[in-house]
Amino acid sequence: MDKNIFLSDYTIVDIETTGLSPLRDEIIEISALKVREHIVVDKFSTLTKPAAVISPFISALTGITNEMVKDAPEIKSILLSFKDFLANDCIVGHNINFDYRFLHHNLEKYFGTGLDNDRLDTVKLARKFCPDLPSYKLSSLAKHFDINTEGHHRALKDCEMTYNLYNKIIEQCDMQKQLSFVVS
Repeated sequence: MDKNIFLSDYTIVDIETTGLSPLRDEIIEISALKVREHIVVDKFSTLTKPAAVISPFISALTGITNEMVKDAPEIKSILLSFKDFLANDCIVGHNINFDYRFLHHNLEKYFGTGLDNDRLDTVKLARKFCPDLPSYKLSSLAKHFDINTEGHHRALKDCEMTYNLYNKIIEQCDMQKQLSFVVS
């Protein structure tokens, strides 16, 4: 594989939510890493205050409590600056359609415009380039590639893990290419 087939400029996105439905549940944290030439050059990260109370289950999973978000901005007040941060970048994420649906829904709900950015899912990449792994959860892939998982299920940490995972997949493909030349 040629490293050039992979994106070198993109934005990694991750959100934390109060549940699984963009129609019923809310975004409580949104983070992104802007990458240029494979290097992180900027970041966006904020908690957001939901209208509803964060359940004990979600607090236990994410570490985000009602106390933490009580003075945070509402999602409506940060969405346009987040969309500006994304610009026209391809959005990279782990199971990215989940995050994309929430962001798209909220942008349509509050501003009448959604997202139309291209997306690249690291779950799909991992399945393609690492087909024999028992699990494709972000934490499982991180452990497989020896990526630190401390702080997992917080949006910025998950962005960092996804960034490292994406780079590990690129490295693995590059190593496979080098090995194919040795074997042939």
